Amino acid sequence: MPLGSLSDVSASVTDIVGKYLLDRLGVEPQRASVTFLGVEPIDVLRFVTGDAGPEELVYVTSGCARHPMTDPTDLHADPLRGPRAELVVRLRPDSPLPGLHKRMATLAAAPAVEGLILTADALVDLGEPLWDGSSCTAVLLADDDLGEVALPEPMDPVRFLRAIPITANEAAWVRLKGADALREAWREAGIDVTAPDRASASPA
Repeated sequence: MPLGSLSDVSASVTDIVGKYLLDRLGVEPQRASVTFLGVEPIDVLRFVTGDAGPEELVYVTSGCARHPMTDPTDLHADPLRGPRAELVVRLRPDSPLPGLHKRMATLAAAPAVEGLILTADALVDLGEPLWDGSSCTAVLLADDDLGEVALPEPMDPVRFLRAIPITANEAAWVRLKGADALREAWREAGIDVTAPDRASASPA
């Protein structure tokens, strides 16, 4: 596919990501759009999946990957090449999640606003609940089952990163011991990270 202007490229990336998600998840999503001053809008798509098992809410950002993530101090950053990502949150529909789409959009806008590079095992602290009333105020990023979607050359693929909600205590443990130690604590305690009201892990 030939590449046109940068605005055409960013629109085509959004279209490719949307089609890929529809093909993979097989259901039409609900869509919420969040606008930030000086930044293109970020959409958050809400899919309800689980035909073959328990229902799962899958929230996916759309718009983070419009542009590659680059070091904000790089005055000669390539406008086409570089890592691109969208964020995924997977939760059970056990309770309402008010405000989640806004916080996800804030995270997805961080590369454009703050020059943040989103990658697996990264810890991102929001400084506020991920949704209203949640005890989770940070996310731990990991590769998501959605994998990645290829873009026309010379662009890098869009990588889907799962943003796992974590508490302030868990975030402190990640800073101290690393992401793998927290994941091991979850396994040992039998914690389901898709449960909105789950207990916080207490790694030893």
